[in-house]
Amino acid sequence: MSGSNAMTTQAPIARFTRLRHATFASPDTERLLDYYQAVIGLGLVGRDKDRIYLASDSEQLSLVIESGDAALNSIAFEISPDVELEALGAALKQSGLRAELRSDPLPGISRLLSFFDPEGTQFELIQGWTPTPAQERIGALAVTKLGHVALGTPDPLATSKFCADVMGLRVSDWVEDRFVFMRSGYEHHTLNFARAPVRGLHHLAFELRGAAHMQQACDHLARHKLAILWGPVRHGPGHNTAVYHRNPDGHLVELFYDLDRMVDEELGYFDPRPWHRDRPQRPKVWVGLPRDVWGLPPSPECVEFAR
Repeated sequence: MSGSNAMTTQAPIARFTRLRHATFASPDTERLLDYYQAVIGLGLVGRDKDRIYLASDSEQLSLVIESGDAALNSIAFEISPDVELEALGAALKQSGLRAELRSDPLPGISRLLSFFDPEGTQFELIQGWTPTPAQERIGALAVTKLGHVALGTPDPLATSKFCADVMGLRVSDWVEDRFVFMRSGYEHHTLNFARAPVRGLHHLAFELRGAAHMQQACDHLARHKLAILWGPVRHGPGHNTAVYHRNPDGHLVELFYDLDRMVDEELGYFDPRPWHRDRPQRPKVWVGLPRDVWGLPPSPECVEFAR
């Protein structure tokens, strides 16, 4: 695919760094809260009449739950503390994007700049944070963090260009011309875009600590009668080991570890690992099957990854 891995030549309007949290609407917020506490292992930070706030064991806000039809409402990224939010908001508006600056919007966050991309997804930009400890001890899986969010889009190439030009994201890999992985920091991907008729959630992913934690996760899902729809599998793009299941709202949830890292952007390749096929492993277009290093293909119920 010509030019699919090219870096953007213009300075981005914003430069996303760390993925911080996501906000979801749910028709049954209490059921979803129970799932994220009892299965995923996030802790309740607090709640008000409209929202429930959940944090990881490292006391970082990871998830916000609102009442409504099951949907992803927004994705939050941290940006440099040196950026002037008012100026950034003005630059976004000048580019035709709806931007709004809010004060004290969420626990541990004093200011937030939000905007909608051309396909209607809301992104929130934050600077710095204070710890948000859970009200009680965190149990269950105690995932380390929200690792990435994957969205559907009718035109992954156009979306990837927008993310490069506006958000400063870099292309890490393509699966043919229908699935693009983009990084905001050194991790292989924090945002993915899969070809789909309309914009919507494809899956969300939480990071585990390692192989032993993955085994515990599979046992834990079985105890909660949550079917594993794919995995364990070691992917080709990103090379993470992963399992997939559905949460109570039907959203596909990935649990993973061992994601590729590009610590040095100037070198342009991912940290060498024994399971890499290319040496060094650089961003590329993956064509054909098998793409995965090992593991069975996704089950028919895992329709998001139909091949």
